Amino acid sequence: MAYDADVIVIGAGLAGLAATAELVDAGRKVILLDQEPEQSLGGQAHWSFGGLFLVDSPEQRRLRIRDSHELAWQDWLGTAGFDRPEDHWPRSWAEAYVDFAAGEKRSWLHRQGVRLFPVVGWAERGGYDATGHGNSVPRFHITWGTGPGLVAPFERRVRAGVARGLVELRFRHRVTGLSRTAGSVDTVGGEVLEPSDAERGRPSSREVAGAFELKAQAVIVTSGGIGGNHELVRANWPERLGKPPRRMLSGVPAHVDGKMLGIAEAAGGRIINRDRMWHYTEGIDNWNPIWPQHGIRILSGPSPLWLDARGKRLPVPLFPGFDTLGTLEHIMRTGHDHTWFVLTQKIIEKEFTLSGSEQNPDLTGKSIRGVLGRAGAGAPGPVQAFMDRGADFVVERSLTDLVRRMNELTKEPLIAEEALRDAIVARDREIAHSFTKDLQVTAIRGARAYLGDRLIRTAAPHRLLDPKAGPLIAVRLNILTRKTLGGLETDLSSRVLTDDGTPLPGVYAAGEAAGFGGGGVHGYRSLEGTFLGGCLFSGRTAGRAAARAVS
Repeated sequence: MAYDADVIVIGAGLAGLAATAELVDAGRKVILLDQEPEQSLGGQAHWSFGGLFLVDSPEQRRLRIRDSHELAWQDWLGTAGFDRPEDHWPRSWAEAYVDFAAGEKRSWLHRQGVRLFPVVGWAERGGYDATGHGNSVPRFHITWGTGPGLVAPFERRVRAGVARGLVELRFRHRVTGLSRTAGSVDTVGGEVLEPSDAERGRPSSREVAGAFELKAQAVIVTSGGIGGNHELVRANWPERLGKPPRRMLSGVPAHVDGKMLGIAEAAGGRIINRDRMWHYTEGIDNWNPIWPQHGIRILSGPSPLWLDARGKRLPVPLFPGFDTLGTLEHIMRTGHDHTWFVLTQKIIEKEFTLSGSEQNPDLTGKSIRGVLGRAGAGAPGPVQAFMDRGADFVVERSLTDLVRRMNELTKEPLIAEEALRDAIVARDREIAHSFTKDLQVTAIRGARAYLGDRLIRTAAPHRLLDPKAGPLIAVRLNILTRKTLGGLETDLSSRVLTDDGTPLPGVYAAGEAAGFGGGGVHGYRSLEGTFLGGCLFSGRTAGRAAARAVS
């Protein structure tokens, strides 16, 4: 049979680039397909903060963080909560991934030119017992250059493959079906969309200009998840998280629609853990949107007072940065989709970072001067822009005016000033001495015991109603769609499995389409910094396995 390539890779995001790069190293011929124009190469990873989960790294050791494989595995298990028969392969992938993160991951990336910001972040702190959810120590390593800096070496490797005649990049190719010849999936068919000059992330035309059919010995699906398809998110929303939100923002472009998952399933692949998903609770409307319903996530330090829609503090340990899905579950049982941060100018200057490469021009542009500027007075530039223009921000000198405008923003007087004032005054009294029964105050003081947090992430404890720390700031927070934690079930060679547990001949999957490996490597929850790394690890695995399988 005449093949158009040895392997066809569907999806030119980070997982697809990693898989293609490995196939090039093995001397295989590859066709890399993507429905978006070339300017969207790199997919969602381009927009990311570039966070990577690493264990016992030199960056951690320099900051006196004592980490270990055993501690990381304990944290992963406590977070994932594997409890289903179909968690066999996800758990196996988790073991392999923690080994990777504690082993060659950093050196492998370093050899390709990836460098890391020296301060390690502490995401998903948990707040339960030692075997519960969360990172016991800081493990969130930010790529110097954020998402684009992480995509760059893999794009270089793929473009080197193009120069060698081993890779064809075919953009505007939308796959609509996979089919078999003699039992093995070897044919990819679909539509050629008309050319588009849409900027990265912006909606591109869906006008069909033609059709295509390509054949290869193997197919790797790296098409991403469902986060841009709110209808599909709601259809898969789990009961344990309450009713799905009436209003959601999108943390990913609209083309992240999950359609390729259905196509792979129709070809015989098995999708597991559809109800496992990862959405953020600190989303704000982007005042300068790129894609429809574009939301940005606030990455906050632990100090803002987190209130439900009626002005009541969220329960322990639902503090900023501690338990994303625990917070989501609580919010969805309140009957409202939004919550509030209440904080001071002093807090926002030190503790607010916005997720995304475009919201961190200093880190993305690798500007040392820009990063050092964060330590100066005033909020970071992108944060100040949201304070000035963002629809979700309220800034006032008095609590009376703050509450009035909060209620105006929601068009419903849900927050009673007297009750909120009582809560803030009670919290402020706990700041006046070195003891406390307020566990958020304990968390703030504990964070400042870590050098990284004390330097750039946690403001010195102070009274929220102290005029010297003002003005007061309230931020309305919305649910923000992001990641699909379930996906195509795969074995440790990234082969897609069928309903009877046998491999679907010729088909592999990686990245979010495979639940970042196995169909759900994270289980119910993520430790953060594991999505990009999961794309790289599963993409690398799929590329190497497919390279071995083809002749």
